[in-house]
Amino acid sequence: MSDTKLIPMTRLCLEVFFAHYRQAPLQAGAICIGIILAVTLLIGVRTTNENAIASYSSATELLSQQAKWSIIPPLGSKRLDEDLYFDIRANGFNNSLPVLQGVASDSNGTRWRIQGSDLMAALTSFPASGSQVNSEARAKAGSGLFSLNIPLGDILSGAPIVLASKSLAEQFSQDGDLVLGGVKIHVMALDDASNLGSDILMDISLAQHILKRPNELSYIALFSDVSSNKSHLERLIGNRGMLIESDNGDGLIALTESFHLNLTAMSLLAFVVGLFIAYNGVRYSLLKRQRLLTQLQQQGIAKAPLMLALCIELLLWVIVGSIIGFMLGLQLSHWLQPMVSVTLEQLYGAKILPGNWQLSWLFQAIGLTFLAALSASTSLFIQLIRQPLAGNSNHFTEQKSADKIYLYQLLIALTLGLLASILLPFSQDYRYTMVLLGLVVIAIPLALPWSLAFMVSQLLKVSPKGLLHYQVAETKELIAPLSLAMMAMLLALTANISMNTLVGSFEGTLKNWLDARLHAELYIRPASKQMAEVEAFLKQHQDVDAIYKQWYLSSKQDKLPINIVTRDKQSLIQTTVFKETVENMWPAFFANKLVLISEPLAIKLNLELGDNIDLQALPDNHFTVGGVFYDYGNPYGEVIISPETWRANGFPQTPMSLAINLAGNSDKVKLQLQQKLQQELQHVFSIPDAMIFSQKKIKQQAIIMFKRTFSITQVLNTLTLLVAAIGLFSACFMVTQARMAPMARLYTMGVNRRQLTTLVFGQMLIIVLFTCLFALPTGAILGYLLINKVTLQAFGWSIAMEWDWLAYGRVVILALIASLLAVAFPLYIQTKRPLISSLQREVI
Repeated sequence: MSDTKLIPMTRLCLEVFFAHYRQAPLQAGAICIGIILAVTLLIGVRTTNENAIASYSSATELLSQQAKWSIIPPLGSKRLDEDLYFDIRANGFNNSLPVLQGVASDSNGTRWRIQGSDLMAALTSFPASGSQVNSEARAKAGSGLFSLNIPLGDILSGAPIVLASKSLAEQFSQDGDLVLGGVKIHVMALDDASNLGSDILMDISLAQHILKRPNELSYIALFSDVSSNKSHLERLIGNRGMLIESDNGDGLIALTESFHLNLTAMSLLAFVVGLFIAYNGVRYSLLKRQRLLTQLQQQGIAKAPLMLALCIELLLWVIVGSIIGFMLGLQLSHWLQPMVSVTLEQLYGAKILPGNWQLSWLFQAIGLTFLAALSASTSLFIQLIRQPLAGNSNHFTEQKSADKIYLYQLLIALTLGLLASILLPFSQDYRYTMVLLGLVVIAIPLALPWSLAFMVSQLLKVSPKGLLHYQVAETKELIAPLSLAMMAMLLALTANISMNTLVGSFEGTLKNWLDARLHAELYIRPASKQMAEVEAFLKQHQDVDAIYKQWYLSSKQDKLPINIVTRDKQSLIQTTVFKETVENMWPAFFANKLVLISEPLAIKLNLELGDNIDLQALPDNHFTVGGVFYDYGNPYGEVIISPETWRANGFPQTPMSLAINLAGNSDKVKLQLQQKLQQELQHVFSIPDAMIFSQKKIKQQAIIMFKRTFSITQVLNTLTLLVAAIGLFSACFMVTQARMAPMARLYTMGVNRRQLTTLVFGQMLIIVLFTCLFALPTGAILGYLLINKVTLQAFGWSIAMEWDWLAYGRVVILALIASLLAVAFPLYIQTKRPLISSLQREVI
């Protein structure tokens, strides 16, 4: 066919198609809804992930620029002496910034992250060059500070005025006042574009006062490239600190990779569920237009313009749905980002900044959605185009053909499942495991139609003759038009059940681990200069039964950040919860021959019992791995060495923290003694509330952090289930609308409206119940793989699998309610119409 005829005929077909949609807007809505929901969740999670990853590499010092080098505390210490900052300034390293970070509690016990710095040094840290980069950075950093009426002079003179982002300031009292560390401060809100994140920024002198850390710093940021003067600067620093170069966020990107991969996987699952809904709408629309397509060909329209018109129509729906989904996805990201920010800040110390969206994401979403939709619909397009012009196209595909499709899908599902089961035992990397898990996720819904048909066939054999038998028999005919919606529902149910299994199992494992790990009633972390006095005070205190000590320092092992830890002998023996150890481990450990490593570090470094390990922080020592211990919620690997090894390597002898057991015969007495001792420590040594932890408080905070870690995943799971419920609603609406004619015939044969309603509800109940039954084992399988493969490989956490039947029951009930609501509304609408009009409608 020539181009002169192809274009006009294609345009004519499109006009006919859109005239059809004006008569049947429900079909257009079903297609659009699926695409909108799929793109919304995909873009929402992608925007959140991209913004977080961009924050790692572009994070700057608060109200300043990005540091190129940093001076951090020496090994075994968490603090720098303030004199070091004055020394480097006096030696010409003026482009630097002192920073003090810490946590302070307010009057309600809420903990806030605070950061103190020299605000004038921060704002004047930019070089004088007029480059565009420096100008933009200066404008971005300083705009918030100078665009508002902020009393900068009062701040620098020591007035208790602090700065916070607008979103964080909204969490404070309406008058803007807050009490931190016993100091009443006034909070001034800056625009979120000032990139303050979740930190409260204040002058460093005020931070030192609130944190009770006079003359101390956390680190010194250097904004100039000191490579040429590195040796001079290192001599100047001496043993007072360590000079390190910025990695531009590469460490955080590697550390959080598994977290972001899990979010991406969840968004892709939701995307697939949405595509199921969109494809169901396309399929229904094409089936309703079988007669129309045949008539167009009978009128002389060739197959080429007809096929082209169908593809253009699909592309237009994809564009419209993607644009709407893109806008909704950006709003979804705005809601999700606070949850992600809290998780990443508490787990990894990452500061997530307000992000920007890119128009290219919209075009990528359109391309991905169109390719996926076209791939799914091409076979249906070709089948409709090739249908005989004289054939009867008024019915669904015959059941015999449907049975062949079910069997074909089952064989594909079994093949994918077998392939995954063969390869999964050999996968040692969570990335490859996620790919194999994707094969399982694809296989699960493909096996559903055959399984539903099989279960309904078995039910049909035992159902009594009459209307009930007819109800079950017709249920089998409904599997084909409802199969895609039920596949989407199955995916959502399976994901929910598997995640409920993971979350419930992890919570139980974490609680058991905390019970074994925490052996003291009170944990304190005084300033290093006070440690000796505090220890002497506790030894003489009549209510103190035992004192335990812990030392640790930050280091790296094969480019991974780790903590090297030691404790007193009794604490090591009582609180280390082992996964596995060598025989006669403790004597060899205290003889400085063995080290103990955390399970996450063992997995990341691929270490096993008996392997040799040379620690970068102890270059003159050679160790053997003597035990692997459980460690949860800690993003950094941990290596435990003996106290003798610690002392032999010249590490600081001042402990980093103390654990205290109190005298007393009952929990009530111990609680009273604990409160009394805490008040005495605060009165005598001015130790902040944020540096004193009870065992109960530590457990509560650990559980809160755990719930926040999984909150984003649970939200995505809920959204996926909502998407599936909407898809089920649209599918039920379309099928109920199409079945009004046979229902009207049943009415004329003596079946009353109540029986008809019961019949339809019963059919949906059968299909949904069987789908839920199918989801229970598939959800358990997916949960097992998430716990024993993905979580173990990605985070290094061994989790004892627990069954939460109550949670499963809630998910099943939610699915049943969604399905009943989905069928109730269209059934109500249709039964309001005269039955004679239903008899006149076409039968699908």
